[in-house]
Amino acid sequence: MDVLRTDGITMQFGGVRAVSDLKLNIQEGEIVALIGPNGAGKTTVFNMVTGVYKPTSGNIFYTKETGKEVNITGKKPSDIAKLGIARTFQNIRLFKDLTVYENVLIAKHLHLKSDFLSATLHLPWYMKEENNDKKEVEELLKSVNLWDIREEKSSSLPYGQQRRLEIVRALATSPKVLLLDEPAAGMNPNETEDLTGFIKEIHDKFKLTVFMIEHHMDLVMDISDCIYVLDFGENIAKGTPDEIQSNDRVIQAYLGVDEDA
Repeated sequence: MDVLRTDGITMQFGGVRAVSDLKLNIQEGEIVALIGPNGAGKTTVFNMVTGVYKPTSGNIFYTKETGKEVNITGKKPSDIAKLGIARTFQNIRLFKDLTVYENVLIAKHLHLKSDFLSATLHLPWYMKEENNDKKEVEELLKSVNLWDIREEKSSSLPYGQQRRLEIVRALATSPKVLLLDEPAAGMNPNETEDLTGFIKEIHDKFKLTVFMIEHHMDLVMDISDCIYVLDFGENIAKGTPDEIQSNDRVIQAYLGVDEDA
């Protein structure tokens, strides 16, 4: 079953077509990668899926837990997140002066049902909801081995742990689909290897569908079920890691290009 699909989405910025007639079909439970050269339109795709941009044309569909498919094209980012689509960013966006625990607790507020007045007056139903959130944050941090550093400020963490915390904060919104925008950016080989294992772990533990943009080909080829390749906004290939690695057009457009070129 497709949990996320795009029906010919196009994004035009003035005279520049960043993404052209893109069709994606992401199955529930898959790990799907979107790769391509810098400027190929990958982050633009994420921004359309998460409501930052409304496609110039085409539609985006998401299948809810009930099995009902809904059109999420042009919905607000907060509404899309509430449906069950969470994302991280290429540039880490943690609250640097807050602790690990506080960063994750804030994410729980996405689904807060109590209003501002209830929170201000600490009314019983708000306090019950707040206590439930705190319990869930504790369970989440313990399950991903971050509980012991819960009181550390996020800015004091090593880079690899900051990346991990950002992913965990996204998990706190209880997503069905997790979008990772270059999660291994800036990581050394050891950190990338640790991250690869972490993505596999949370994918299995939380029964996630993962959609990621990534330049580290070892990570992509190791964990992806399906890979889409963009070049100048167009999808030039789709397939398994083995199929993508042997695709002449992909090799010419991307895989055969020296990363430092």
